[in-house]
Amino acid sequence: MSKSLNKVQLIGNLGRDPELKYTSAGVAVATFSIATSDSWKDQEGNTQERTEWHNIVAWRKLAEICGEWLKKGKRVYIEGRLQTRSYEKDGVKKYMTEIVADQLIMLDGAPKSAPAGDSEAVASDAAPAKEDDLPF
Repeated sequence: MSKSLNKVQLIGNLGRDPELKYTSAGVAVATFSIATSDSWKDQEGNTQERTEWHNIVAWRKLAEICGEWLKKGKRVYIEGRLQTRSYEKDGVKKYMTEIVADQLIMLDGAPKSAPAGDSEAVASDAAPAKEDDLPF
């Protein structure tokens, strides 16, 4: 079987404060969204802009760092992988594509006593929880 690659790198702004929860096994999971924007000139020379929203999931220590240090509007670098999951709502099967984060850099500068201690705070989580542990 040939090798494949599932890697996402985003720089954007948080659309909301992270929501931190714990699975029944006590594993931390944080969910939040970030916005990325693209701009271009149309044929008439007018600047156009499009914003894309990305759902982010972080696990374990990275989730706890996100829950404690990230706030709506903050600029971050997120690295991770795409994952699609399904769920049922009102009898209808729905699908959601998320970025499972394994690296985070706070680009607006780290708050005092943040994880890395520099102007940038860097955090990572090498092993996400199993899908069965999802609290939602």
